Amino acid sequence: MEAYQEFARVYDMFQDNIDYEAWGTYLCQTLAEYHIKDGLVLDLGCGTGTMTEYLSRAGYDMIGVDNSEDMLSEAIDKRSDSGLDILYLLQDMQSFELYGTVRAIISTCDSLNYLTEEEDLLSAFRLANNYLDPQGLFIFDMNTPYKYETLIGNATIAENRDDASFIWENTYDPGSAINEYALTLFIRREDGLYEKTEEYHYQKAYTPDQVKALLAQAGLEFLAVYDAYTKNPPAPDSSRLLYIARERGKKKPADA
Repeated sequence: MEAYQEFARVYDMFQDNIDYEAWGTYLCQTLAEYHIKDGLVLDLGCGTGTMTEYLSRAGYDMIGVDNSEDMLSEAIDKRSDSGLDILYLLQDMQSFELYGTVRAIISTCDSLNYLTEEEDLLSAFRLANNYLDPQGLFIFDMNTPYKYETLIGNATIAENRDDASFIWENTYDPGSAINEYALTLFIRREDGLYEKTEEYHYQKAYTPDQVKALLAQAGLEFLAVYDAYTKNPPAPDSSRLLYIARERGKKKPADA
């Protein structure tokens, strides 16, 4: 089974440990620091649209891109409930197409770690540079090698809820820097019985030096990297880092 099919139904339930409001506030403040307080913003790897909706409520015109039809189905259900004007596109992160440029691109919840080939991550970076307005901002987070090697690699994590449970087995290969997630789900049906499904997810660990090199190769200007959703520099035990890059190469309209 492909990633994020049945898991999409219970994804938000098991993501309730993430403080989306704090992350969203941080993103809005960072965008404002670079004079981006409104306009079009792309959420790359938007998943079920939680962050997309937060930024929409903050006044941005949001586009969400994800390659999981099931995750986007959840996002569209949220949009129906909220009434927010959000455009969702079923596309891959490394080959997405937009109708024009955007003021900023954000990507959260380690979505870019799912690009397990450097060529694919480079393609995503190149597209980001292509679809950003002149000096537009690209803000994204990624899991660190430390997280895979020390915290979750080769570990088994289980969680039990009333409506769903999971067993999450990790296998990390230092040679390829790829972590395999074998996810077994037990989801409660309407008749009260539980249905078992299995999914496999793959993520790659990238070092900050690799990320910076790929950003430069894509034509983006690297601005900063922080311990995620803080202003603290990366630490040896940082499990998630947040990168800020900027479009480079396009002329502003006044300079054309």
